[in-house]
Amino acid sequence: MKKVAVIMGSDSDWPVVKGACQQLEGFSIPYEAHILSAHRTPAQAAEFAKNARAQGFGAIICAAGMAAHLAGAFAGNCTLPVIGIPMRGGAMDGLDALLATVQMPSGIPVATVAINGAKNAAVLAAQILAVADEDLAAKLDAARTAMAAQIAEKEKALQAELGNI
Repeated sequence: MKKVAVIMGSDSDWPVVKGACQQLEGFSIPYEAHILSAHRTPAQAAEFAKNARAQGFGAIICAAGMAAHLAGAFAGNCTLPVIGIPMRGGAMDGLDALLATVQMPSGIPVATVAINGAKNAAVLAAQILAVADEDLAAKLDAARTAMAAQIAEKEKALQAELGNI
């Protein structure tokens, strides 16, 4: 199975990004987590991106706030799918990071999840890898079935509380 690279621009992103790692672990997807900055360690970030495919990665998740150029820097240096997590914080509370992550130039896409959407970034990475992995696809199907069952139970509890059952 291909690995997922989980890259954050700062260690302050870890409390949120940890959710992506936990989600990947739940699907038994191997991953590596690293702190690399598009601005403070640009050469190291570019080198990692350029070698990611050869190192066995199948997708890259990048979390960054404010200027949020990390995902774009990775996308510009490799052709693997890159998923951006705009991080909450700064003067615009993450809106600037969201806009910087989605506004990529033509030909250099970055898939973008919600502000602080680390778990969805991991699910999207799993879906990308599952295109070529039937076992992983089955795990994703099972997770969806489990979510639907949880909602059905919550609906049943609500209707019981309302006296409709």
